[in-house]
Amino acid sequence: MMLDWQGAATAVTHHPLFGMGVTLAAYQLAMALYERTRLVFLQPVLLSMVMVVAVLLLCGLSYAQYREGTEIFATLLGPATVALAVPLFLNLRRIRQLLWPTLVTLVVGGVVATASGVWLGWCFGADHETLMTMAPKSATSPIAMLVADQIGGVPALAAVFVLATGVIGGIFGPGILRLLKVEAPEARGMALGLTSHAVGTSVALQEGETCGGFAALGMSLMGLATAVFLPLAVSLFV
Repeated sequence: MMLDWQGAATAVTHHPLFGMGVTLAAYQLAMALYERTRLVFLQPVLLSMVMVVAVLLLCGLSYAQYREGTEIFATLLGPATVALAVPLFLNLRRIRQLLWPTLVTLVVGGVVATASGVWLGWCFGADHETLMTMAPKSATSPIAMLVADQIGGVPALAAVFVLATGVIGGIFGPGILRLLKVEAPEARGMALGLTSHAVGTSVALQEGETCGGFAALGMSLMGLATAVFLPLAVSLFV
């Protein structure tokens, strides 16, 4: 009887839909806890990630098995990113009014976000490969991995830096902006989108439509600027 129970449990945990169910359940639970408590350390992306890792360890599943069952999420990542254009379109008139401040924010914020990470890595003695891996950390994962590969970094590790940047920005970003008395939703959105990409944009969308629209704009512009200008800057100065 025990062998039958173990076999059934193994069949369930190794089913392709198991990973999808665990992922969706973990995120919904994390969202519910965050909505109820509003504690910054219960940021849904971070908490759901911890939950999924814990379940995989308990069930003895490898990342390769989990990834195979959740491949559809990677496929849907593209349409989900494109869907961020909706709040962007709804705030198009306001974006046109703030065109020049937006461009200045992109240049200053993009340079600072990129250079500060590389500088901190250099201060701690990171090698050239690690520095090039950290450089595109403020862009979304697909762009960061591609750029890291182009400039001599490690694409897989770049994705880790991107995730860490997004989670840290999502947790501490809103509080830092409040501390600095940044109250305009346009400025808050641009700051979160530029520095924390998709995670920051999801946090901005919780604050309001305008904040979310400018976060989507900041994330898009930062990704574009990273893909175009970072490899050029590395080839000229490194």
